[in-house]
Amino acid sequence: MPTKICDVVDCSNESFQTVPMDKASKVFSFKSEKTKVHLCREHYKEYKKKTKKERDIDRLDWIR
Repeated sequence: MPTKICDVVDCSNESFQTVPMDKASKVFSFKSEKTKVHLCREHYKEYKKKTKKERDIDRLDWIR
């Protein structure tokens, strides 16, 4: 099975995690439009840091 590559523009690292496009597009620009995108380890770490508050709010809405 071929390895997947990070979908962030100008990145050619191996994919580590898949995330929803609508949330990830707030942080990065991508090569193509999809519903989910692949991120390498470095970009995934950056994604988690920059969307932490938004993800916390989403979790609080789920609890209600």
